Amino acid sequence: MNSVGKFVVKMGLLTLLSVMPLAAQIDNGVDFTTSFPFYAGDTKLPAGHYKVTQPNLDDDLLLVESINGGAHSVFVKFVPTHSAQPHPESDITFQKIGDTDYLNRLQIEGQNYGIKFATSKVENRGGR
Repeated sequence: MNSVGKFVVKMGLLTLLSVMPLAAQIDNGVDFTTSFPFYAGDTKLPAGHYKVTQPNLDDDLLLVESINGGAHSVFVKFVPTHSAQPHPESDITFQKIGDTDYLNRLQIEGQNYGIKFATSKVENRGGR
């Protein structure tokens, strides 16, 4: 392959990689319910009904907001993820460290992309 061909391939790969964060968008939000308190970022939220949305598609921030009146909300940084197969259903997962639960991942039904929530300062300290 000549140098022009290699350059075109490299630029194509670079373009693909720069578009990946755009794929991690939540169109209509995802609702979930917990029976336990949990941390979203550095904020501890009580058990309840929540919705995750991405208010600004250009930012790597998601809004986690209680559905019942919006009394509890927090913006949380995220990193887009990708899987080989589309997710069979939308799902929120938590990581448990000791007795504390931390918002960990979000998968979107029918999509190959997902979201890994950024590790919080509290989580890095092991919940202390």
